[in-house]
Amino acid sequence: MKISEIVVFIVYLVFMLSIGIYFFFKNRDGGEKTYFLGGRQMGPWVTALSAGASDMSAWVLMGLPTSIYALGLGQVWISVGLAIGYTISWLAEAPRLRRFSIVANDSITIPQYLTNRFLSKSKALQIICAVIFLVAYTVYAASSVKACGTLFNTVIGMDETAAMYLASLIIIAYTFLGGFSAVCWTDFFQGMLMLGALLIAPIFALFMLQGAGVHPVDTPNYFNAFSSWKDIVSGLGWGLGYFGMPHIIIRFMCLESQKSLKKSAKIGISWTVLIVIFAAAVGIIGRLFLGYDESINGHSLVFITMVRKIFPGVISGLLLSAVLAASMSTADSQLLMAASAFASDVYKPVFRKGKASDKEMMWAGRIVVLIISVVALLIASNPDSGSIMSLVSNAWGVFGAAFGPVILLSLFWKRFTFAGAVAGIVVGAAVDGLWLAFLSGTGIYEIIPAFAASMVAAIVASLLSKKPSAEVEALFDKALQPEEN
Repeated sequence: MKISEIVVFIVYLVFMLSIGIYFFFKNRDGGEKTYFLGGRQMGPWVTALSAGASDMSAWVLMGLPTSIYALGLGQVWISVGLAIGYTISWLAEAPRLRRFSIVANDSITIPQYLTNRFLSKSKALQIICAVIFLVAYTVYAASSVKACGTLFNTVIGMDETAAMYLASLIIIAYTFLGGFSAVCWTDFFQGMLMLGALLIAPIFALFMLQGAGVHPVDTPNYFNAFSSWKDIVSGLGWGLGYFGMPHIIIRFMCLESQKSLKKSAKIGISWTVLIVIFAAAVGIIGRLFLGYDESINGHSLVFITMVRKIFPGVISGLLLSAVLAASMSTADSQLLMAASAFASDVYKPVFRKGKASDKEMMWAGRIVVLIISVVALLIASNPDSGSIMSLVSNAWGVFGAAFGPVILLSLFWKRFTFAGAVAGIVVGAAVDGLWLAFLSGTGIYEIIPAFAASMVAAIVASLLSKKPSAEVEALFDKALQPEEN
């Protein structure tokens, strides 16, 4: 145990909490739109790094590097798929989604957007989306909480369950208090920290290899990235998730202008490409630097072990805070997205029949944050809940398959209908779950067949249903017009 690491952790956690307190007082008179979408006033740097940090949770520092560390270069296709998918989402999806969400009655959540896009009065789509959000985000948040427990247990010897409670308390506090603004600004600082840590650790380890010697690698085909077509296809399939990941694409909607979006795209794409490249580097160099250790593999510790072996306490504490940053930056976004989906898409229209005040909406969202956090904590503390990487892949698959095809079709296909959206979301989520339950042994990541099934179901249902009204088609045309300013 290094006292300096503990001190750095405490300072970092206090700083994150102070951001939430600041925005609580700054925005306490703001309404639902301010709490859940920051009033659409986010600048390009904050938006870009917030989108990236909310995506790259602890799995990019722990799960992905350790997967490459243990299994070899075949796993780098995940990094390739992520880089490609993220780039396409910023360039093709982001500009249209921002304009469409504004034209669609200034929608502040993804379910709201999908309902308003078709000028529908039915609440079916909002309720279906909210249910999927609550389930998938609880699993996703559990992976972040689990990572915090592993970090504290490894670094300072703190009981893993107690560490999960502590981390959850901090995350809940600043999300509960500050809403979307606090989440974005904490993500901004955490994104910078994550990038710095991933750049520094493998570079120093690489230089140290010359003096310490290289550990031999006896795993067959470890350095062969093309040894398995299933690894290639499944790895590239991760990129599909970006088109339907609510906590990422919501950032596209919060930008202040299309001009800011272009700048954000450059920043966000550059950040993510660097992150996934150096995450892969940590895994490969970690195998050569540390040699294979089952305890490192079993607990996803290659980054943590590498940093603690190379750097003195203060520096290692700062770099290991990046794991906290990765965990918290994703968990807070997930909690807020689930809260906004429930409050705006279920509580207000269904339970309160549209009569809930802004203050009541914010408190409904805050209560959901608490509930989801407790359930996520119970999942994370269960020894049989699975690894960090497996929890993330499960949630990632559901979101990408259920929402990706539907969002894309809503932005690019004028003939797309409300019935097609419902069919696409339901089929995508169902096929993803069924494939995971019964066909995971095929070695094909479930998002691939589920994404395809969702796309087909959405198109077929749209063609079989009545074509959109003239008003819906006019909304589509209006969203394609350039902004006046």
